[in-house]
Amino acid sequence: MCTLEKRGNLFFLTLTGDDEHRLSPTLIDSLITALSQVKSQAVRGSVLITTAHGRFFSNGFDLGWAQAAGSSSAARDRLHYMVECFKPFVAALLSLPMPTIAAVPGHAAAAGFVLALGHDYFLMRRDRGVLYMSEVDIGLTFPDYFTALMRSKIGSVSARRDILLAGTKIKGDEAVRMGIVDSAYDSAESVVEAAVLLGERLAEKKWNGEVYAEIRKSLYPEPCGVLGLVPKTVIASSKL
Repeated sequence: MCTLEKRGNLFFLTLTGDDEHRLSPTLIDSLITALSQVKSQAVRGSVLITTAHGRFFSNGFDLGWAQAAGSSSAARDRLHYMVECFKPFVAALLSLPMPTIAAVPGHAAAAGFVLALGHDYFLMRRDRGVLYMSEVDIGLTFPDYFTALMRSKIGSVSARRDILLAGTKIKGDEAVRMGIVDSAYDSAESVVEAAVLLGERLAEKKWNGEVYAEIRKSLYPEPCGVLGLVPKTVIASSKL
């Protein structure tokens, strides 16, 4: 499952346990609840750091739960249900009124990759763990908001081709070179430490959260449009 902890201005959303952190409906619901709590407690200087215990950041949707439905049609219905459940989480992440940092200590695959990519900053481990969109290998198409986020967040056409059409598994240093990840580190502890340092620097800015969220939405109009996020103008300057 997940936990939420507040240390000063930093919120820590942690996927707990040593499993693959598969995004089941129950876990997705817990993540949505956590973001709602973060938003309700947000002040100037708040920052969210999302991380995980164990070898996996997240290995994507809980396909085991889908397959346990007992038939192919029922399994497809369960997969579609998870896709729809996850959509409001991604929307909430993109509209959260504070900077967000993904501190990825292990593998991030499929929806788990999307979970990390939805943050403003993306830090990962270089010595262990890969980024991997497995859909082409297992025979699934992408939800529209997945590809919209990929197009908005990954600028290189060849990088998107390798990730989405070739199912390339990407390690930390290569992810940095491809412009997907901001920086890579030698251990899980180093990833989190770097995320905390970055979070503290961002917290010092004490930006207006509502303004920050609207600027973020304006940067990524395609996924925000798919997710139904409507932009608005916010003027919070004391100089006007």
